[in-house]
Amino acid sequence: MRLFVSVDLPDDLADAVDDLQDEFTGASGLNFTDPRQAHVTLKFLGEVDESRVPDLERELEAAVADAAVEPFTVRYGGLGVFPSLDYISVIWFGAETGGEELTRLHEAVEDRTTAMGFEEESHDFTPHVTLARMEHGGGKEQVQELVRERDPTIGEMTVEEIHLTESVRTDAGPIYSTVESFSLE
Repeated sequence: MRLFVSVDLPDDLADAVDDLQDEFTGASGLNFTDPRQAHVTLKFLGEVDESRVPDLERELEAAVADAAVEPFTVRYGGLGVFPSLDYISVIWFGAETGGEELTRLHEAVEDRTTAMGFEEESHDFTPHVTLARMEHGGGKEQVQELVRERDPTIGEMTVEEIHLTESVRTDAGPIYSTVESFSLE
């Protein structure tokens, strides 16, 4: 199973994500994510043997307790890129509020999963939602201009749970499904 831990955006923010993606229309080289599958990845786990899932679920439940984060509000907006505006591989929007709580959840999940033998993250955590991946630099200048000039607001949500999510690759793009949810209450 290809798994990751996520905070999923609600369906009522999908149209705002879609509208923001529309602003990048015409920028060649972009592969857009599905707005109805928008999420913040707290931890990418990769390929996991199904026999490990029960232990993983127990550790994720413990991670939520470790983080001691009550339900909270996240306001999404802004634009950013990874790794830099000179070399763009990912276009994203971030957490204008709620980033501290998302980071605490990430750190607790990271501690528990690396203790289980999952690979440690090689970069600092930036709470974000991926809008698109840049496959080639054809539309780079248009993307750079939009990222520099636009400061969009996507909307708010209350985070009440995190999810263990399975990603199944298809020719039409990945399909995500929730394996288990872990309440912050």
